[in-house]
Amino acid sequence: MNETVKKYMLHLDLDSFFVSVERLLNPDLNGKPVAVGGQSNRGVVASCSYEARAFGVRSAMPMAKARQLCKKLIVVGSGRANYSHYSRLVTDIIANEAPSFQKASIDEFYVDLTGMDKYFGAYEWASELRQQIIKETQLPISFGLGANKMMAKIASAQAKPNGQLWIKHGEEQTFLAPLNIRVIPGLGAKSCAYLNKYGYHFIRDLQNSSENRLIQLCGNNGRILWLKANGLHDTPLTEYSERKSISTERTFFKDVADPVKLKKVLTQMTEKLTYKLRTKDRLVACVAIKIRYPNFETITRQTTINPSASDHEIIPAIMTLFEQYFDPKKAIRLIGVRLSHFVSPEQQLSLFIDEDKNRKLYKAIDLLKNKFGDDTIKRGGSL
Repeated sequence: MNETVKKYMLHLDLDSFFVSVERLLNPDLNGKPVAVGGQSNRGVVASCSYEARAFGVRSAMPMAKARQLCKKLIVVGSGRANYSHYSRLVTDIIANEAPSFQKASIDEFYVDLTGMDKYFGAYEWASELRQQIIKETQLPISFGLGANKMMAKIASAQAKPNGQLWIKHGEEQTFLAPLNIRVIPGLGAKSCAYLNKYGYHFIRDLQNSSENRLIQLCGNNGRILWLKANGLHDTPLTEYSERKSISTERTFFKDVADPVKLKKVLTQMTEKLTYKLRTKDRLVACVAIKIRYPNFETITRQTTINPSASDHEIIPAIMTLFEQYFDPKKAIRLIGVRLSHFVSPEQQLSLFIDEDKNRKLYKAIDLLKNKFGDDTIKRGGSL
């Protein structure tokens, strides 16, 4: 009789990634309370150092409040191109070594190591990969190893900063029991406050509860909550796809030299592509434009961006490329846009802007486009 194959899931999480990159570029920031985000008091903390966290500073906190909590806080503006560059370095290392992996966000990854224990040892393999990333990028990174993605993610959070932790099979409930319920992925502040009212403060309280009781309190989500509390919740790995892209281009009936018209066309094309991205539940980390002149001379230029599927982030990047490489002395025969380097949006948060508000806005826009066609709503710049 064949033994049941044990699953091994690894979660790699770059520690205070934005701050770590800024410190790599400016060592004077080492050991000091640092926050990355909007410079004005209306800005938001995107990432903060552990020195800043000691004063109560947290990600997603208004910068004005962060400055009140920490008088010596050093605020650094976002260097998105740098973050994308270092994220890609780490991605390339993992892609060269891992049998199967998912890029969950700009700074976290899942790797399926099932079966690795038969040949080398999943924990040993993960330890070597972590040391390789640290050596080649000089960035701190933590990992958690467990039987599923949820356990691996909770383990990596407990291993921080710059550590590693393996939750062995059969030890899930014991490990989870003393932890606060807020560490459960997907359980927000409001849900925690609601459960606290009924006496659920630690995961052991959920473990000791019946599944039916949680269903009574939380509806269908009660069963999922019970599974998570017992370390049994699992979701499949969404394999990272590096080379896929989506693109569109337009050949003009008459060559066009008017930059205003060309920008409108670029905006229209990009809007259609970003809509496709959102319907496919994907983000992109690279944008490119293609320009062809009447003599068929063709140039293609690209740039990396923070992973996104939002018009207001991708269109400006396209326009920047156009303005850099458009020659006003030449008419254009063909123009095109390409979006590439797909990333899974799972847990991808951009804290430089009000992401929740924008997510709701695009959801509403896409619902209208789904119902009435993708030309239903257009940006003013494309009219």
